[in-house]
Amino acid sequence: MIDVKSIKLPDPKLRNPLVFPNGVPDPATVFLSQVIDHPNIDVGDWTYYNDQRLPDDYASTLAPYLFAGAPERLSIGKFCQIAQGVEFITASANHAMAGVSTYPFAVFDPTKIAGYRGELPRGSDTIIGHDCWIGRGATVLPGAELGCGVIVGAKAVVRGKIPDYAIVAGNPAKIVRMRFDADTVAQLLEIAWWDWSADKIAAHVDLITSGDVTALAAVT
Repeated sequence: MIDVKSIKLPDPKLRNPLVFPNGVPDPATVFLSQVIDHPNIDVGDWTYYNDQRLPDDYASTLAPYLFAGAPERLSIGKFCQIAQGVEFITASANHAMAGVSTYPFAVFDPTKIAGYRGELPRGSDTIIGHDCWIGRGATVLPGAELGCGVIVGAKAVVRGKIPDYAIVAGNPAKIVRMRFDADTVAQLLEIAWWDWSADKIAAHVDLITSGDVTALAAVT
């Protein structure tokens, strides 16, 4: 069994935090905070993304419709784990729907596109809580809100508000089960271990990765 007490947290400022036994960093695993520089995207420390395709632009790979200066934002918490093929379809992907056709004629005319975007309804922000695991190929729809500790199954299509520590899967994604009962979820949100200092987290990784919430709550 791995002695997690000896584990040290990687520097959150690293681009490639996963290092193979031969000492070579894995190019496919990146801390998103270090590879995304987009005014509409916020990513917490230690949140990583793994993509064997090695994208040139991680922002457009994850959120292909979110343009700089868009009225909505994508916010991703700390310690999230995001697999290859995950996409956040933000509200900027919407088309105007009040007319007979939804065809966006104006976007093909540089003199009209700004006005077209201005006519679209203000989209809600997409919010991903701390310590979420989003499986390969999942799609997160505009305005979705994932609570902390949520697990999203591979290829799931997620919309709306997902409660803390829920496991969801399918299209449309539905709750498969809750990871903990309501009292334990409340206790975990109060503990908020992701806000601890790096040294404190490293010192208590054994409790964070165990199921003993009572012992974790006793940490001072």
